[in-house]
Amino acid sequence: MKLIFTVLVWSSVLFASIQVPENFQADFTQKITNPKKKVITYTGKIYFSNKNRLKWEYQSPTKKEVCTDGVEVLVVDHDLEQVSNYLINKGFDLAKILETAKPYKDKKSVFIAKHEGKEYTIQLDAKGKLSRVAYYDDLDNTILIIFEKMRYGKGDLPLKDIRCNFPENYDVIRE
Repeated sequence: MKLIFTVLVWSSVLFASIQVPENFQADFTQKITNPKKKVITYTGKIYFSNKNRLKWEYQSPTKKEVCTDGVEVLVVDHDLEQVSNYLINKGFDLAKILETAKPYKDKKSVFIAKHEGKEYTIQLDAKGKLSRVAYYDDLDNTILIIFEKMRYGKGDLPLKDIRCNFPENYDVIRE
C-alpha cells in the first residue's frame, strides 16, 4: 500500500508549474529511507502520458508494475503472481499543484510544491527536464526518486506501452 501511495503522490507532483511534456520515459531509482535510516532502493522504468497516465515498471529488487489513469491503480506483483486493483478515493487537484509550485529562492532548477499538507522538492536538470523528486510520506519516510535517460516526447504514448500486463492465471484482488 505504501508503494501505491508513493506512486499517486509522485504523479501529482509532476505537474507543479514546471514545463511538463506531453509524455516522457525514463529509468528511475527510488530510495525510501525510514526514520531509523534503513534504506530500500527500487529501480526500473517509468512511462508518463496524457497528464494522468503513469506506469512504473519496477525491475529490482522485485518485479512489479504499477499503473494509474488518475481514477484507479493497478498493481501487478509478478513475484507473487497477483494483481491488486484500487480505486483512488481522493483525486489530486492538479490545477492547485500547478498554482502553488514555486522556484526555490533564486534557483531556476529547484521548485517547492505544497499539496494536501505535504511539501515536495522537485529538481530539473540543465536542460529543464525532470531530474529528482523528494518528499516525506505519511510514515515519515524520506522518498527520493532520481530519473536518468529522460526522454520527453509529443503526443500520447500508445496505450500498450502504459498498461499493466499480466497472465490470465494471476490472482486478482479488488479493493
